[in-house]
Order: sequence, then structure tokens, then C-alpha cells
Amino acid sequence: MSSNYHINNVNGPAILGDNGRIEINNNGTDPAVLLRLADQLVERLRAESPALVPQAQVVQGELADAGQQGRPADQGRIRAALETIGAGVGAGSGVLVLAQEIGRLLGF
Repeated sequence: MSSNYHINNVNGPAILGDNGRIEINNNGTDPAVLLRLADQLVERLRAESPALVPQAQVVQGELADAGQQGRPADQGRIRAALETIGAGVGAGSGVLVLAQEIGRLLGF
């Protein structure tokens, strides 16, 4: 028999399941949606700020690898890449909006 305890914590909703396993729920975001946004981020940066494309590819690669390997994405790597992108693009740009949306969906 399994049991789950739903917790609302500072980092967002979580579930404490059997064996002490904690699952963070990123508002039910479909990983395919995150990957699609990361793809758009890469494409926009190619046009607007080519020097930042490698940072977007870090986000894209980490999300893709995590999905393929069935593991959580390395949020530290993604956060650092998104912060670099945010610092390098103009306020109000489409790239900044995409970067912020990816961060929001991941709970940053």
C-alpha cells in the first residue's frame, strides 16, 4: 500500500511518497513544452545574439538529456545558462521572455 503526502513548500508543490522520495511538481509542465521553448531560444539567439547560442544549447541539451535518461534536469546548469542569457540580451527582447518563461516553468 502506498501513501503520498502533499506539501506546499517555498520551492513549489511537492509530494513526499514512500521511502522518503520527494517529487517536485513543476506545475505539471510537459517536458516536451520545455524542450520546444529551449529550441525556440536557440533559434532566436542565432538571429539576435549568436555569441549566446552556446548557453541556450546548454539549456536545450540538459533538458533533452534528462528526458532521454529519465533523470531530473540539472537545474543549476540551466539556471546559470539562463542568467547568462538574461544578462546578455536587451530588456524586452523575445529571447529574454523565452528565458524567463523556461525559468518560471522550472520553478526558478
